[in-house]
Amino acid sequence: MKGKTDKLMGASKTGPRSKLDSISNPAPHLAVDVIHHVPSWVSEVEDEFLVRVADAAFSAGADAPPRSELSLLLTADEEIRALNKSWRGKDEATNVLSFSLDAPFSGEAPRPLGDVVLAYETVAREAAARGIPVRQHAAHLVVHGVLHLLGYTHGTDSQARDMEALEVRVLKALGMPDPYELELTTTGEGQ
Repeated sequence: MKGKTDKLMGASKTGPRSKLDSISNPAPHLAVDVIHHVPSWVSEVEDEFLVRVADAAFSAGADAPPRSELSLLLTADEEIRALNKSWRGKDEATNVLSFSLDAPFSGEAPRPLGDVVLAYETVAREAAARGIPVRQHAAHLVVHGVLHLLGYTHGTDSQARDMEALEVRVLKALGMPDPYELELTTTGEGQ
């Protein structure tokens, strides 16, 4: 189930940061560092909301989780395309990438999980096609990305069903609709 690639946490982070770009989650188990590389995200999705979403996914997907931390990079298609090409050999933009960090940790410091990266233009385009707010689609992608950091994958039909079911449960607990049901409705499948 775990197909993690060892990458340096935060290796893709560059550029200026402000106090508002870094938020510590009040939950005792997960700290989330939110980093903005493009301003478009600020008007669409609140950092505090994404931190809550990440924490909910982490809590649902981890067995007896130790204190952990992750970075959430909110960027643009150009940057995610470069990351996708560099790390996955795919020269195209995508909506979300997860970079797990498999590194030993000890002591009282939080365990670093890795990075989740979202591309604004792709996320906004997909949300518009589904007729939903960017915030709602971003929440689904954060849940998806965090679950990947925890070792969940969708390489087989069975794994995909299990991961999707967990995503739906997390989103439902946050008061959000089933994104896969919505996808079937907007694509005309299942009607």
